[in-house]
Amino acid sequence: MQRKVDVIIGLARPLAAAAKQATSTIPIVMVTVGDPVGAGLVESLPRPGGNITGLSVMTVEVTAKSLQILKEAVPRASRVAVLQSWVGRSPVAKEVESAAQTLGIQVQIVVAQSPEALDEAFSSMIRGRADALLVHSDPMFFLHQTRLVELAAKARLPAIFSASEYVRAGGFMSYAPNFLYNFRRAAVYVDKILKGAKPADLPVEQPTKFELVINLKTAKALGLTIPPSLLARADQVIE
Repeated sequence: MQRKVDVIIGLARPLAAAAKQATSTIPIVMVTVGDPVGAGLVESLPRPGGNITGLSVMTVEVTAKSLQILKEAVPRASRVAVLQSWVGRSPVAKEVESAAQTLGIQVQIVVAQSPEALDEAFSSMIRGRADALLVHSDPMFFLHQTRLVELAAKARLPAIFSASEYVRAGGFMSYAPNFLYNFRRAAVYVDKILKGAKPADLPVEQPTKFELVINLKTAKALGLTIPPSLLARADQVIE
């Protein structure tokens, strides 16, 4: 590292992994990494080891729960497309497949590794006769959230997203941790490290609060009626 920085912030898994590869001495604080142990970033959540710690967003558990919520919102859905940016099966994909089997849902894995691949990804969903869509948490998807929301609307696919920003942009629904809280907590980690704490001794935090956001305007456009029981559990309803 040419610049002698005191701490590096790794917002998501790719950035945290790149930082860890670049240095084994400068402390790294991750903010929204889904499975830091599975990604090889830390040895364990209670004792991270090495030079990296921070916050996890429990992607595996959240994604499985998202599929359950999507099925509750769209009971007719028997085939759900799952949009991801990586090739191959991950712990998240395995958990989704397990949850889908329990719910009696068929899963269609669709890969888009670049913004240019999104159009073909949605064409693949349509050819596969998907009834609904689950979008994995991914920095690239988040950056192109407006495009994703537009494509889902054009394909008339009820979609559940990994951040509430998608829903505020017109998406159907989201289920996710409060990411703003993660950023605030990341500042606490930075403060502790600057005061002498070692990343190896700072346990990785997992979220304790998850937010369900539903866009009723989008539901109406899709011809869907949200069950009252689901509306009652929503943290925010956009009308």
